Amino acid sequence: MPHEMSPGKPTTRRYSEAEKERAVRAVRQLRKELGTDHGTVKRVADQLGVGPETLRGWVRQAEIDAGVKPGVTSVEAERVRQLEQENRELRRANEILRRASAFFAFVSS
Repeated sequence: MPHEMSPGKPTTRRYSEAEKERAVRAVRQLRKELGTDHGTVKRVADQLGVGPETLRGWVRQAEIDAGVKPGVTSVEAERVRQLEQENRELRRANEILRRASAFFAFVSS
């Protein structure tokens, strides 16, 4: 099921969105068939060759995204990440402008 290997990190595996969705669907289906949550993630993880904690995180995030459980959705998390990046860029630009202003004030005096 691994999609690609990350260079320099032989134990890090990347999974496509389709693979993640398939695994989450398998967990949901097994839970429905068994009528319990107990042991379902581990069983599916073993079948698909995915780490159980990795799969557990995917299932948890899918439940949050579906509104089943409270938490920060994937869309909200991406928006926060974008805003934080924009904030870093603006701080960097402000620092450059501050230094340029100080330099030109020094040069013109």
